[in-house]
Amino acid sequence: MSNLPYYKKSIRLGSRKSKLALWQTHHVRDLLQAAWLGLNVEIQIISTTGDQVLDTPLPLIGGKGVFTAELEVALREGVIDAAVHSLKDLPTESPPGLTVGATPPRVRPDDVLISRQGYQLDTLPPGATIGTSSRRRAAQLLNLRPDLQMADIRGNVPGRIAKGLAEDGPYDAIILAYAGLDRLGLLGAASQVLLLDQMLPAPGQGALGIQCRDEAESLALLAPLNDNSTNAAVTAERSFLSGLGGGCAMPIAAYATEEAGRLHLTGRVSSADGQNQIDVQGDGLPDEAWQLGNSLAHEALSQGAAELLGGVI
Repeated sequence: MSNLPYYKKSIRLGSRKSKLALWQTHHVRDLLQAAWLGLNVEIQIISTTGDQVLDTPLPLIGGKGVFTAELEVALREGVIDAAVHSLKDLPTESPPGLTVGATPPRVRPDDVLISRQGYQLDTLPPGATIGTSSRRRAAQLLNLRPDLQMADIRGNVPGRIAKGLAEDGPYDAIILAYAGLDRLGLLGAASQVLLLDQMLPAPGQGALGIQCRDEAESLALLAPLNDNSTNAAVTAERSFLSGLGGGCAMPIAAYATEEAGRLHLTGRVSSADGQNQIDVQGDGLPDEAWQLGNSLAHEALSQGAAELLGGVI
């Protein structure tokens, strides 16, 4: 360890209070301390609007930034030095003076089905009730199974699993991200990992975004944690979302992978009822990730994506 660089001061990482958010922040703390010999990392818990308002569907309390705005205020005011986010929750446009300083290696981006009776997507009974607060997930499920009924579900990951498995609960199944279950050691609750052609993930799903002030010292601190391949992929996905003018509450999905020096991006836009869906695909160089996403967004718009999204309240 003696060959590691030495970082001279303590820093404060901001985190939401949920178990998943804290796991992610502790993970980033460990990565930082492995990269910088002697670095002291403190964790500051900050409550966000998304954590405080649990009885209202996410799109109705703002969608964009409901899990990030308070952390961004703390960053700008110097209360914390960096904030750890699930990248899918982070708006694509950074506030003035802030930036995403690093994206560590991504984990699986899939969505999973959880059912107390062990149902899978094709064995759910007609008219089954699915718990999800995501319009993206709801729209894609309805595209595959128009008979399903969607019901909102909120709360942290363990809480939603408990609701989904409750014997007297209203849900026949719920949908969550593979990454959150994996990080918390809860994959045993899943009855099915949905294929990517069935359920394309949210832009940035499975990746962490470490936000910091847009200044040389902060960027240098986070640089060793950045994974170039992950960064290129999520940049393309978030560019697709941005080019459509959408936020995390819209039925927009995207997933990019890098192979043999090329970046492949698939984007999907759905109507709220799932009955209309536009898929676009393209390839480009990793260092042209933003242009790739923006180009596919324009292709989707030329095929009527704006009309599909215009039906989403």
